[in-house]
Amino acid sequence: MNELPGHFHQILLGVGEDPQREGLLDTPKRAAKAMQYLCNGYGKSLEEVVNGALFASDSDEMIIVRDIELYSLCEHHMLPFIGKAHVAYIPTGKVLGLSKIARIVDMYARRLQIQENLTRQIAEAIQEVTRAAGVAVVIEAKHMCMMMRGVEKQNSLMNTSVMLGAFRESCTTRMEFLQLIGGNR
Repeated sequence: MNELPGHFHQILLGVGEDPQREGLLDTPKRAAKAMQYLCNGYGKSLEEVVNGALFASDSDEMIIVRDIELYSLCEHHMLPFIGKAHVAYIPTGKVLGLSKIARIVDMYARRLQIQENLTRQIAEAIQEVTRAAGVAVVIEAKHMCMMMRGVEKQNSLMNTSVMLGAFRESCTTRMEFLQLIGGNR
């Protein structure tokens, strides 16, 4: 992290600012600290995040966690994209601690990303940990790179989905999931 404040100092100069201006004196340090936090997913592993929170269960019905808020930075412009993930899986003898699903979402979201890859990473991680009969992930997000620059479209929302196992193979299972996450909106 020692190099980051210097880089942010150079960015301030590059955009025509005076890093010695009162309001900017500590900005390189604050920006470096913020960037480290926003990208803290690189320092985490799936094993560390799950921390053994798998529990025996007879449940073999769909488990859904809806509306998990996520904050990420697009790898193309390093601008935020903000949205929510909906995650489902069909257990086969073990269930994952509820908070671990949100922690998995955060671990991957706190890396420079594109939404398409983020969706797949979450689904594959849930599959790897649970050995579920199927996993489904849908992410809907607003991208600041589309809102603040370029085409400047304020109301566009990007949706991505990844369906594994039973969610991919069975139209009925997939439709049940999509109906359950789409209700009450």
